[in-house]
Amino acid sequence: MSPAARHIRRQWPRLADLPPGAPVPSPCNNVCRIDDATGLCQGCLRTLEEIGAWSTLSDAHRREVWRGLRARADGAATPEDA
Repeated sequence: MSPAARHIRRQWPRLADLPPGAPVPSPCNNVCRIDDATGLCQGCLRTLEEIGAWSTLSDAHRREVWRGLRARADGAATPEDA
């Protein structure tokens, strides 16, 4: 499993436990490198578009981004990670 996938999986419970209306934290972990092959940040699995828009997104849209990150993290798992 990639470090980014581990990061997202580790942070997911914190997001899931947020009460409605609570600010949604950024998934950034200060590893800001875009993978040329995937177009995703190697630290948080976001696209450049998601990173650039984050500060203007509503909390509902931020939660949507997180759900997408969780799906990406789950897809990044390899059989030996299961």
